[in-house]
Amino acid sequence: MSKHALFAALFGLFLLSAASHAQTASLCPAELTTEDAARIRALVEAYRTAWFKGDAQAVLNTFTADAVLLPAHGARPIVGRDAITKYWFPPGAPATRITKLDITVEGLSGGCSVAYSYGRDDVRWTQEENGRPKSHGHPGTYLNVFRKLPDGTWRISHHMWDDGPSYE
Repeated sequence: MSKHALFAALFGLFLLSAASHAQTASLCPAELTTEDAARIRALVEAYRTAWFKGDAQAVLNTFTADAVLLPAHGARPIVGRDAITKYWFPPGAPATRITKLDITVEGLSGGCSVAYSYGRDDVRWTQEENGRPKSHGHPGTYLNVFRKLPDGTWRISHHMWDDGPSYE
């Protein structure tokens, strides 16, 4: 193949790639759409509601399969739904009931298929200890990263939080 033919072929591939990227970019807005922002806010509410119902599967369904938890106080990352299940819902754990979970969305941005939100949370729960319920709780801050799945739904891909002083 001559240099000219090789250049023409490579230039053609470049044009096809650029056209494909331009088409994809036009289908994928740089800013988060109003509809996607509403879907993400609904997902945050589904997460909150699932905890109130004590529905572990519904909580887990708000996350991607490869989600990452970044717990407070520098604890090691928890990677994947199976690990998240063991972390939040270990077998044989004492009965726990969420009694308060307020989540504010103070910032929400992103575009295309990735978004993030941050804000404050306030959580309280009771846990069975020595046959009696004991209350726990604390305020905190969080950062969530969301990923848009091929079916158009959004899920939490990364959840990071820090806890303020305990209410105890």
